[in-house]
Parts: sequence; C-alpha cells; structure tokens
Amino acid sequence: MPARQNVTFPSAGATAHGHLALPPSGSGPGLLVIQEWWGLTDHVADVTDRFAHEGFVALAPDLYGGRVAHDADEAGRMIAEVPPERAVRMLSGAVDHLVARPETTGDRVGAVGFCMGGTFVMHLAAADDRVAAAVPFYGFPEPTPDFTGMSAAVMGHYGEHDANIPTEAVTELHTRLKRLTGNTPTLYTYPAGHAFFNDARPETYDAPSASLAWTRTLAFLRDHLGTGH
Repeated sequence: MPARQNVTFPSAGATAHGHLALPPSGSGPGLLVIQEWWGLTDHVADVTDRFAHEGFVALAPDLYGGRVAHDADEAGRMIAEVPPERAVRMLSGAVDHLVARPETTGDRVGAVGFCMGGTFVMHLAAADDRVAAAVPFYGFPEPTPDFTGMSAAVMGHYGEHDANIPTEAVTELHTRLKRLTGNTPTLYTYPAGHAFFNDARPETYDAPSASLAWTRTLAFLRDHLGTGH
C-alpha cells in the first residue's frame, strides 16, 4: 500500500510530498497532521480530510518518502531513520509551504500528531514559533526538547492504560511545560490504551475516547487558530 500523496513542496533541501486537503469554504487556518510510525497511511489521510471538512487547510507531510510500514519491525526501522532533529527540519519546511499557500489564513498554524507524530509535534512547537497550537495524541518527547520560551498552546491526549507512556510521565510533562513556558497545558487522559484514536486498528481503537478527544481538539484549534467556517 503506497503512501497517500497529492502535493509536493521543497523541504529540508529536497522535494517533500504530502497529503493536502482543503476546506469546503476554500480557505482556513493551516494545520499540520503528523503521521504515526506506520507512515502516511489511508488512516492519516482520512484524518487530514476530516480536519479539512471542519474548516482547516490540512497538510500531512510524508516523513518516510512514500513508504508505509507493514508491521512493527518495519515501522521501527523506518522511525529510526527520522530522528527528531531531522523531523523538525522536514516539518518546518511543511510549515513554510502551508503558510505560503493562498488558501491558508494567518501566518501561524496548528500541529496535531499521533504516536510518533505526537512526539514530533512537541519538538516542532519547541523549535518553530509559527506553531500556535500543538496537539499530541499519545506522543511523548524523548529526548525532551528545550521548551524554554515555547509560545504554542498545548493540548495532549493520553490513554490511562498505555503501557508505553505512564500516567506519571504525563503529569511530569505537564509540570515541566508550565515551568518552562509560563503557559499551562491542557493534558487529558482517557480510559483507553495506546493508539485509541486509530479507527483503522480495531485492536486499539476506543470510540468514546476518540470521539471526546476529537471534539476537544476541534474546539481547542478553533480557539487558537480560528476557523474557515
């Protein structure tokens, strides 16, 4: 299954690809949607389309150059090829493209990411002050970036039964962000496990938690970015 690509743009000294979705109105705030470790899958493209339907100019950059992982071992090898510093360079190029597009309103964007993408959301927000709203879904930034002076508002979503990210670590992240940025992040936990938002994976999907997180995320993004509706 190939990655879902429909747009190209310059990024990090090369040509990057991604999946772009425009809102029904034709214009709106810019939003990056950052993939899980599987790649730019049909699921990530579908989530990007959903955000566009809600009024955002949504772009999911392809961080794997057209490849999609078929199992966890392959995903693990792929993610090792994209350390956080490289991901930030690639994602900042995607921000360049998003802000420059005529359909995008405003010069700051939102960033939503899942698992690996949730981790990269936090690294990008720490490095690029054009990110006004950062929404990590069960992504934990290790190694921790320098959050000092980060201006993005943060809303995080985590599963209480996530074996990869202990609740205590989420609480510590909340404290660290508040201390270093001066802003109080909103961090939610849900009675679910890892990847509870991914409705393409029935073994992890939790519909009530996913629905609530989606509603909260839309309200948060509209509050900080506006809407094209």
